[in-house]
Amino acid sequence: MKLFGMDFGCVFGSLRHGQIPDNDCLLPLISKLLGYCIVAASTTVKIPQILKILEHKSVRGLSVMAFELEVIGYTISLAYCLHKGLPFSAFGEYAFLLVQAIILVAVIYYFSQPVGTSRWMRALLYFGLAPTILAGKIDPMLFEALYASQHAIFLCARLPQIWKNFRNKSTGELSFLTCFMNFGGSMVRVFTSMQEKAPTNVVMGSALGAITNGTLLSQIVIYKKPETKKEKKVE
Repeated sequence: MKLFGMDFGCVFGSLRHGQIPDNDCLLPLISKLLGYCIVAASTTVKIPQILKILEHKSVRGLSVMAFELEVIGYTISLAYCLHKGLPFSAFGEYAFLLVQAIILVAVIYYFSQPVGTSRWMRALLYFGLAPTILAGKIDPMLFEALYASQHAIFLCARLPQIWKNFRNKSTGELSFLTCFMNFGGSMVRVFTSMQEKAPTNVVMGSALGAITNGTLLSQIVIYKKPETKKEKKVE
């Protein structure tokens, strides 16, 4: 019995005979289920961050460069996984994250007026190159180099925000829910990528995402208490 690429036959067969399914049967199924859960959850990951900015009409404490680099990283990851022909459950979240990340950057630009010429140039350059990359119409060696560089891109996307939080001893308008979902998704994706026998680059990228997202999440927890105390004093 197969559904969305998931084989329930061995599980139901074992249960029918009063046996616990073995790991070779259970782990791939769990991996697929978790993969689809990540894809489903990814449709709303950036929404809390977008809503928080819209609610406060502020991008205080947010690194614009971090979110711009995130868009580039998601674009390369999505293009690479499509090029490698991986199952949708192994990378589907990148499609939804990319769309939300682009909307998020647009919202940040709107509340970061005036938007300089350099930002407009970066945006135009991205929309000029992204379709070619997503279509896979580039040299295979260049594709591998791009994907290898996306680990550095995601690291560079997180580091400015991590450093800004540390320097300000505050996370500003950074959304706890978005960071929490990013961290949880990265942790689960490490497991699913290994089960789906994804390339080592994909697994490494997920592990790096778990570390950096975990750092951002811990900063929100650490710096939230002092901010709450300050607010009480003002009142």
